Amino acid sequence: MLGEYRIEGRRASEIAASVERGVGSGALLPGQLLPPMRELATELGVNPNTVAAAYRTLRERGVIETAGRRGSRVRPKPATTARGTIRVEAPAGVRDVGAGNPEPALLPDLGAALAEAARRNAERPVLYGERAVDEEFARLARLALDADGVPDGPIAVTSGSLDAVERVLNAHLKPGDAVVVEDPGWGSLLDLVPALGLRPVPVPVDDEGPLAEEVGRALRGGARAVIVTARAQNPTGAAVTAERAAALRAVLAAHPAALLVEDDHGHGIVDVPLHPLGGVTDHWTLVRSVAKAYGPDLRVAALTGDPVTLDRVMGRQRLGPGWVSHLLQRTVAHLWTSGAVDAAAVAGWYGERRDGLVRALAARGVRAHGVTGMNVWVPVADETGAVTRLLAAGWAVAPGARFRAAAGPAVRVTVSGLAVSDLEPLADAIAAAAGPGQARAYG
Repeated sequence: MLGEYRIEGRRASEIAASVERGVGSGALLPGQLLPPMRELATELGVNPNTVAAAYRTLRERGVIETAGRRGSRVRPKPATTARGTIRVEAPAGVRDVGAGNPEPALLPDLGAALAEAARRNAERPVLYGERAVDEEFARLARLALDADGVPDGPIAVTSGSLDAVERVLNAHLKPGDAVVVEDPGWGSLLDLVPALGLRPVPVPVDDEGPLAEEVGRALRGGARAVIVTARAQNPTGAAVTAERAAALRAVLAAHPAALLVEDDHGHGIVDVPLHPLGGVTDHWTLVRSVAKAYGPDLRVAALTGDPVTLDRVMGRQRLGPGWVSHLLQRTVAHLWTSGAVDAAAVAGWYGERRDGLVRALAARGVRAHGVTGMNVWVPVADETGAVTRLLAAGWAVAPGARFRAAAGPAVRVTVSGLAVSDLEPLADAIAAAAGPGQARAYG
């Protein structure tokens, strides 16, 4: 059953750690069946309850899954083998269009903003016991949210979007709860949900966001939370339209106990309006990171939502890291007020390349998707073959497996680093690699 790998340990924690080591080293493969609990208990000379506790820990960590009498097996994408490892390294002479990073030339110079934050800190250092959220940061974040029609709510600060999502899910859910996720969707989120012991329920996405009828079906089936990307969805570039937002709000209104998490990480690099969903369920949040517009290393995101959720998030944060550095919060506040980034110009830069690539592919008979943001999603007939052929042609793309559960094979292309003159040769290479008939775009 396990080949040559032997699970070891006398305590539940030791047994769980042994399984995790096997998964992490590749000795236990995705989908591999584990021994029945009583059989493993006999082999290790421990009580079956000890093995049951170990398996429970592994399920909660997203390493294994259990299907009743069919037994327990390593998850297809265990948390110990993150989707980020499914990537293509670009060798010398190959253009990397799969990393998913913003264009460095569009990121602002942080020197003046950091200097201003340091000056303020020299005048009055932030010490223990002070408020977690800088007053100016909160004021500016709330003004921007108000302008976009986001319902009123407190402001918290987290270390990026994923940190916010994890804290919000932990504030309301317990292991085993089902969470609606977009498919294809953000690979890190698809890793996070099972790692928290939660059960992801993938729903298809089109250019206007997650399909409302599928979200409704998942909620009627018992899902307790819904995670929606507002704009610049990764990897498809989808953006929730006014019509889709209305349909999603109607679905959510029928399930007021559901937790809603909106991710607006594209704020600052998109030129389409936000259509917020919050306020129709009892518990909701919206998070905006500054990673795409100001730089991933700032690790700052503004989070708002209903008071109960924000109180839980901030209360638990106080018991861990305490707060996100006020130096970073003040740096971001200075960037906001100084107009360091022209959002319209940035959106136009990405749009020229993204839209240009989509048009060039369409002219070659290849369907592709990307209405906002920095990515283009290209369905293909054979994902591994397409990635390999593109690499041979001088282009390293991101395999679609990083971003999908049930969705069809595809590759993701990030337009950062591309010149307009690159679009035609890149489209030629993708068209040659995509294969006859491609594959279905979504779902």
